[in-house]
Amino acid sequence: MGDHYGDVRVQLGRMKSLGEDAGKEDVDPDEEMPLSSPSASPDPTGCITAVPGTDALSADICKQKGKRSSKNPCGKPLQGFPAHAVKNFNSPLCDQTLHIKGTGKILQGKSAESNGNYVGVHESSNTQEPRCEDDFKLPRKRRPVTVDTSKAKTSLEALKLSIKELQWKEFHTGRRAACDIYWHGVSFHDNENIVSGQVNKFPGMVEMLRKINLSRAVRTMQELFPEEYDFYPRSWILPEEYQQFSTEVLLQHLPKIRMVKESDATESPTFIVKPDGGSQGDGIYLIRDPGDLKLVVGAQAKQAVVQEYIHKPLLIDKLKFDIRLYVLIKSMQPLEIYIAKEGLTRFCTEPYQEPSQKNLSRVFMHLTNYSLNVQSGNYVHSDSQNTGSKRTLSSVLYRLAAKGVDIKRVWSDIIALVIKSVIAVLPDLKVHYQADIPPAKPGPTCFQILGFDILLMKNLKPVLLEVNSNPSMRIEHEQEVAPGVFEYVPSPVDEQVKVGVIRDTLRLMDPFNKKLTATPQPRGGGSDPLEVIPADGDSLDRSPDNAGNLPPLCLKQVYPKYTKQFSHLRLVERIAALFIRFLGVKGNMRLGPTAFRTFIRTCKLSNSNFTMASVDILYIDITRRWSFALADSREAGMGLQAFVEAFFNLAGRRFKSLTLREQVVSLLDLCESHLGPQSGVEDRRSLSCSRALQRGSRPQALYIPHPRPSSPAAQRRATSQDCRPHQRPKPRTLRANVEN
Repeated sequence: MGDHYGDVRVQLGRMKSLGEDAGKEDVDPDEEMPLSSPSASPDPTGCITAVPGTDALSADICKQKGKRSSKNPCGKPLQGFPAHAVKNFNSPLCDQTLHIKGTGKILQGKSAESNGNYVGVHESSNTQEPRCEDDFKLPRKRRPVTVDTSKAKTSLEALKLSIKELQWKEFHTGRRAACDIYWHGVSFHDNENIVSGQVNKFPGMVEMLRKINLSRAVRTMQELFPEEYDFYPRSWILPEEYQQFSTEVLLQHLPKIRMVKESDATESPTFIVKPDGGSQGDGIYLIRDPGDLKLVVGAQAKQAVVQEYIHKPLLIDKLKFDIRLYVLIKSMQPLEIYIAKEGLTRFCTEPYQEPSQKNLSRVFMHLTNYSLNVQSGNYVHSDSQNTGSKRTLSSVLYRLAAKGVDIKRVWSDIIALVIKSVIAVLPDLKVHYQADIPPAKPGPTCFQILGFDILLMKNLKPVLLEVNSNPSMRIEHEQEVAPGVFEYVPSPVDEQVKVGVIRDTLRLMDPFNKKLTATPQPRGGGSDPLEVIPADGDSLDRSPDNAGNLPPLCLKQVYPKYTKQFSHLRLVERIAALFIRFLGVKGNMRLGPTAFRTFIRTCKLSNSNFTMASVDILYIDITRRWSFALADSREAGMGLQAFVEAFFNLAGRRFKSLTLREQVVSLLDLCESHLGPQSGVEDRRSLSCSRALQRGSRPQALYIPHPRPSSPAAQRRATSQDCRPHQRPKPRTLRANVEN
C-alpha cells in the first residue's frame, strides 16, 4: 500500500511541475472552454472520493461494472500513471479527469495550498477532445468567433447587431491577441499589423474602383468583348482625353448641338461629369457642350470621367431611381461571388424630365444619390419598405412584376453585369494583392462587400453607374426632431437590408463552419439561363444555423456557380499572370525594362523584323504615355494596364490576320507554352532580375546594341548585374475615402 501511494505522489509531483511551467505562458481567459458537463458529475452511490488531507489523489472515481483495465472512460490510457493507480477510472459513462492546482494551461486550478492538499477543477480547453470506445463524441462548446471592430467606423452599429445575433465576441477597442475577423471601415491598410485571420478589405480595391481606373478596366474588356460589355456607358478620361472627347462630340453631334441652341430640343446628346475621387454625388454635373467642362480647379487639372447620360431611364411614380446592390467577394483565388437577394432603391425627389438646357442643373431630378436628395424638402423618410424615397429592391420588383415585367430576365441581366464587372477589375486586384501579401509572406485572407449602383433603362436593360468599395452601412439617418435640433434615428429599411448582408457575410466567413465555407461544384451547361434570385426567404441556401434562430442566408452564390458562362472572359487575368511572373521582386508592381526584355526573350517574341531595339522603343513609348496618364503615381516602370497595351501591340504584330481577341488568345497560348507551369515563387524570381524601381527613381538605361557575350555563362553573369536587393516600399497613403 505504501508503494502504491508513493508511486502516485511521484506522478503528482511531475504533473505539478509541468503545470507550473505551462502556467507561465500567456493565457486568454476569454478562450478557456471547460469540457466537463453536468452529465459527468460523479454518482454518489457508485463513486469513491479520496479523503482530503492525504497525499492520495483528490479525484472522484467511478466504479466500473465489468472488465477493469488501465484506461480512462474513453478507452484511452492515462499518460504517466501505472495501471494499478488508475484501475477505477474506466467507467464508460463518467467523464473523469485528474485535476491538480497550479497547472495553468494543462490542468487549470488555483495554487497549491501550504498543507499540500489538491482540489479538483475542470480540464483545460487545450486538451484533446474526449471520445469513448463506442465512438460517442462527448459534448463540447465551441469558442465564439472573435471580431475586431475598432476600425469599423460608420458600419459599427450594423456590425454590433450582427455579432449579437451570431453570439460572437466583439473587441471594439482592438485586442493584443489575434482575432478571427478584422472589420475595416476604409481600406485594407487601416491596420498594418495583421498577419493572420480575415480582413473585410482587399488590397488595392479602393484604387481600382475609382471612376477612372474602373473605366479603364471596363474599356479594356470592351475592346476584347464589345457585345458582352455594353452595359457600361461610353466614357472619356479627363484631362488626357479632352481633345478626343471634343472632336468626337463636335463631329458626331454638332448639328444636334446647334439645334439645341436654337430650339432647346430634348433629343440631343447630354453628358455627365464625375470627379475621379468624388463620392456621395459631390462634384457631379451635366453638360451638353464640351466647352462647359471644368477642367481646372485652382491651379491644378481636375481628373474626372465624362460619360454619356442615360436619358430614358425606367420611372416609378414619375421618379427616376437606381438600385444599390450589395455584392460579396468571398475569395479572389478561387473567385467566389455572392449577391444579396435584397437591396435598396433610391429615388429622386423631383419628377423626371428629359435633360434640356433649362433643367441640367436640377440635381434632385437627374441624380439619385441619397446624400443629395436627402437635402430636398420633398425627401420622404418612411418606415415602410414600399413607400418613401428609399425602398427595398423586392418591393420595386414585385410592383414591376404586377405590371407584367419579366423579373427573371431582369435578375439574369443583373447577375451577368455583376460577374462581368468583377472579372474586369480582378487582374489589377491580383497585382495589388501579390504586392501587399506576397506568396511567401504570412498574412490574412481577404473578403469584401461592394456596392453596385445600377440603373434600369426604359427597356429594362441594366446599366452600371459605378461600383463603391466602401458602401455605406449606416442604419440610421439624421432627422430634425425640433427646430434646429438634429439627431440620428433608426432607419428600418436600411437596418433590414444592411444588417442581413453583414450578418450573413460573417456567417459565410465563419472560420469554424466548414459547411458554409465549402465551395460547391460549378454548374454545368454554359448555355443555361441564369437562375433568378428569390427575394423572399424561401431559398435553397440554408445553413446549419437555421436550426436555431437565424434566418436563411440572404446571399446567393453566382460564381463559380456560373463558371461555364463567363470563364471565356478571363483573358486579361492570364495576361496579369504573365505580368506578375516577370515582376521578379516581391512587393513590386512595375515592370522594369530588363524584365520586359526577359519576357520577350523567354517567350521568343523577337525576330529579325522585331529586334530588341524595337522592344526598347515599344517599352519607352508605352511607359512614357502612361506616366503622363498617371500623373499622381510616384513609381517608375510599366504597370499592368501599360503591359496589357504592349501585349495587345505584340499580338497584333504576331497575328495580323486575326481579330484582336483571337490575336490575344494566340499570343497567350504561345507564351504559356514556352513558359510551362509555374511551380513556385522562386521560379518567378529566376525569370527576371529586373531592378526594383524605387519610388521617385529614374528608369534604367535601355538596351544599346553591343557585342553579346559568347558563352552562356558570360550571358548569365551579364544578366545578373541587374539583380539588386529590394526593400518593399511602404504603401501610398490613401486620400480620404468617404462612404457612398
